[in-house]
Amino acid sequence: MSVAPGWYLDPADPDTRRYWDGEGWLGAPIPAEATPPAGPPEPEPEPAARPDEPSASAGQPGAGAGQHAPAGTPPPGHWPPPGGPQPGPTGPQPGPAGAPPPGTPYPGNAGAPPPGVPYPAWPGQQPEPRLHGLPLAGFGARLVARLIDIAAVLALNVVVNFWFVWQYIQQMSPPIAEAWRRIVEQDTTTEPLPAAGDQAGGLQIAILLIATALWMAYEVPSMASRGQTFGKRVMGLQVLPVSAVAPLGFGRALRRWNTLGLPTLLWFCCVGFLLQLIDSLSPLFDRPLRQALHDKRAQTVVVQLPRTPVPNDRPAPPGDTP
Repeated sequence: MSVAPGWYLDPADPDTRRYWDGEGWLGAPIPAEATPPAGPPEPEPEPAARPDEPSASAGQPGAGAGQHAPAGTPPPGHWPPPGGPQPGPTGPQPGPAGAPPPGTPYPGNAGAPPPGVPYPAWPGQQPEPRLHGLPLAGFGARLVARLIDIAAVLALNVVVNFWFVWQYIQQMSPPIAEAWRRIVEQDTTTEPLPAAGDQAGGLQIAILLIATALWMAYEVPSMASRGQTFGKRVMGLQVLPVSAVAPLGFGRALRRWNTLGLPTLLWFCCVGFLLQLIDSLSPLFDRPLRQALHDKRAQTVVVQLPRTPVPNDRPAPPGDTP
C-alpha cells in the first residue's frame, strides 16, 4: 500500500502527528492539535558520542532522527518475547537469548506502519478511544444518571398522573381482591375472577400516554439544547454527536429518545419493558464507542466531562504572602 507523504496521526500514539515520507516516519512527533509545517520536519542533530561509547548509528541502525527503521522492526513500546519468533527482513527468526522481557520500551517508533494500515496487535489492553478529546462515559455513571432521571419523571407522574392511577386501581380492585382471597384461603375453585371495571382499559391507555408525554417533555428539550438531562448534569456526562462538537438539535434529540421512550406505550404487555431493558444494557456489549441502541439511531455518544477544580480566590492572610 502506497501512502502519499505528509503529516498523519501516529498509529503508535494517536495524540501525536508524524511525517510520513512514503517509506517511513521522519522526525519527532508533534501534538495532534498543532498545525503541522508545510513540509517535512527539520532533521534533529545527532548527539555527540563519547569516546568510550560506540556510535548510535553503528549499534542501532535507523535509530537516529530522519532515518528509516529496517523492515520488520517490532511495534513501538514492545520488544519481541525472549526466545520467540522475531520478525526480520526475511521473515520470522528466532529471538536472541537474553532479549528484554515483553513490554520493555523499544527505542523510537520509526518502524510503525504507514497511515491507513492496521497496526500490529500486541498483548495488553488497547487504549480507550477519546471522542472530541473527551473520555467515554462509563456504564456505571450512565446507569446512575438514568436512575436519577427515572426518579424525576416518576415525581412528575405522581403529580400529573395520580388521579388516573387511583381510578385505575379502583377499577382493578375486584379481580385483585378476589385473587388475593383465594391465595390466602387456599380456595381451589375454578370459577373465573370478577371482571375489571368498564373504564380500566381506557384508564390504562391514558396513564401510559401521559407517562410517555411527560418523559419526552422532560428529556428531549434539555438534550436538544445542551446534551444533558438533570441526571447527566449531576454525573458530569454529556451527549454529543459523533461527527462534531455541537448541540444535538430537536430532531436528533427526538430520534435518540423515541428509541428508548416510545416502548413505554407497550408496558401493558411487558414487551415495552423488555425492549427498554435490552436498549439500556446494550452499551456493555458495544465497542469501541459504548453506544446504546438509541445512541446508534441518532449517531451520538456519551462522554465524561472533565471535573475542573474550583479556584481559591480568597486573599491570603497578612504575613503569609510569599
